[in-house]
Amino acid sequence: MTEGDAVVGAVRETTVFLSYFADLPDYRQKGKVAYPLDEVLLLLLAAALAGAETVADTARFGRAKLLFLQRFRRFANGTPSHDQLGIILARLDPIAFQRCFAAWTAALTKTSAEVIAIDGKTVRRSYRKKGADAPIHVVSAFAARQRMVLGQTKVGDKSNEIVAIPALLELLAIEGAVVTLDAMGCQRNIAQTIIDKKADYILGLKGNQGALRNDVEVFANEQKAVGFANTSVSRDTTVDGDHGRIETRTVTVFHDIGWLQDTHQWPGLKSVVMVESERETNGKVETETRFYITSLTLLANALGPMIRSHWMVENGLHWVLDVIFRDDECRVRTDHAPFNLHIIKQLALNVLRTGKSKDSLRMRRKVAAWDENALAAYIAA
Repeated sequence: MTEGDAVVGAVRETTVFLSYFADLPDYRQKGKVAYPLDEVLLLLLAAALAGAETVADTARFGRAKLLFLQRFRRFANGTPSHDQLGIILARLDPIAFQRCFAAWTAALTKTSAEVIAIDGKTVRRSYRKKGADAPIHVVSAFAARQRMVLGQTKVGDKSNEIVAIPALLELLAIEGAVVTLDAMGCQRNIAQTIIDKKADYILGLKGNQGALRNDVEVFANEQKAVGFANTSVSRDTTVDGDHGRIETRTVTVFHDIGWLQDTHQWPGLKSVVMVESERETNGKVETETRFYITSLTLLANALGPMIRSHWMVENGLHWVLDVIFRDDECRVRTDHAPFNLHIIKQLALNVLRTGKSKDSLRMRRKVAAWDENALAAYIAA
C-alpha cells in the first residue's frame, strides 16, 4: 500500500466550515464530477491561507499538497488544473455562495452590541478591456471589534451601493448591533431595513440628503454660537497624536431633535451628531466638520468611538485584502470568478483571525504555508 492509499483510507480530520457550504448548488452534471465541490472549496481555502494569490497558485498548491488535503477529503482524482479551477469559480452561483458565507460567519461571531461597518471596495484588475466590463465593486459588512467579515455582495459600481446595501442587510443577523454607513448609505429605506431587523444605525450625512443636511447644519451652527443654551447636548473631546500629527476631535450629540423628526419623518431618528476635527501636521492646521444621524440615544463619549470604529473597515479589511492578499493585483476576470475568489479571500481572512497567535496576518499565512499542522488547525477551526 502506498502512502497515498493509506491517507485515502484513513479517518479524516474535521472541517467545520464545509458543513455550512454543503447546500451550495453545483452546476455540473452529477455523474461527470471528477472534483466534488467540497474538495474544491477546501483546496481554495487551504491555498489562500497558505499564501496563494491566483488560480494558478492554487492549482500548484493542490498538486504539491495532495497528501495533506487527503487528511480531510478523499481527492480520489487529485486536484483540479488551473483551467478547471477557473471554470468552477466562474460558474459557481455567487448569490448562494455569499449566503453560505453569511451563515458560517453568523455561527462564528456574535454581533450583539457590535459595530458593523458597511463599505464598498473596487477590485481594480477585475475589468475586461475587450468586453468593456468595469471592475467589480464589492460591498462588505465588517464587525469592527472582532475584525471579521460578516458578508458581502457585488454591485456594478459604487453608485449602486444604494441598491446593494439592503440586500446585504437581509443576509445578516444584526439584531442588537449598530450599523455604520457613510453618506452613500444615508437612505430612508436603508434606515428602515436596519430598524426592522432590530438594530440601530449611525449614518453619515452629506449633500445627498440636502434638505435634512441643511436643516441640521443651520441648527448646529446656531446652537454652537449661543453655547448650546437652547438645546440638550452632550459633548466629548479627545486628542490623538502620532507620526508628527496631532488631531483633536470634539463630538457633540444633539438629543433634543423632535422638531427635526416632525419635519423630515426619518425612520428611527433619535439624535444628531456633529464631529469637529482639527489636525495639525508640521505646523499646518486643517479643520473639518461632519454630521451624522443615528437611531441611538447615547452620550457623546459612547457615540464618538462608534463613529471612529467605522473606519476600521479601511484598515482591517480593505487594506489587508490589498496588501496581504494582493486583491487589487488579481487578474481573474471571467464571469463570477472575481467575486467568488474575493469571497474565498475573505473566508481565509476570517479563519486567520480566529487563531490566537500574536503573529501578524502576513506571518500567519507564512506559518500556514510552512507548517501543515498549523494549516490543519486553521481548516478545522
